[in-house]
Amino acid sequence: MEWNEEVIRAQQGDQQAFTKLIHRLDMNLYRLARSILRNDEDCADAIQETIVKAYLSLAQLRQPKAFKSWIYRILINECYATLRRQERVVSTGEEISIADVHNYYERVDLLEVVDQLDQELRAAVILYYFEDIAVRDIAKLLAISPGTVKSRLYRARAILAAKLELETDGGIRYE
Repeated sequence: MEWNEEVIRAQQGDQQAFTKLIHRLDMNLYRLARSILRNDEDCADAIQETIVKAYLSLAQLRQPKAFKSWIYRILINECYATLRRQERVVSTGEEISIADVHNYYERVDLLEVVDQLDQELRAAVILYYFEDIAVRDIAKLLAISPGTVKSRLYRARAILAAKLELETDGGIRYE
């Protein structure tokens, strides 16, 4: 079934349709939350809050085709709210490496390097390369200009290339 039809059904009160939408996006939501937040508990909390807010305000979504961007925006706002709360509290927890969570990916080394990027660069990389979102849409999601998105992607690519080159003893691996 198409996204639009599923969203319309969910807007009409079909809880199963909403559940299907969330299941189709669960790993995407996790990756996005993980690109902003550094531990699984915070990611889970942000995703849970996002799902609740999305469900409660789904009727207000005017364009069903914008569902994916809309829920990403809610998640990004939740992640930033979590970060603001954490700034007020001193954290004593240990960070979990993205490799521990995503060991099923073929290119764990790339994900480890992406995980080392600054939060603003990491979010742009995850949205662009892993979620396949256009630059102008990333700009809307992050509330920045498209030029800033391009700049962040350029800086991230340079950092990733340098780090991956170091890890492969001066040569870039092609698989």
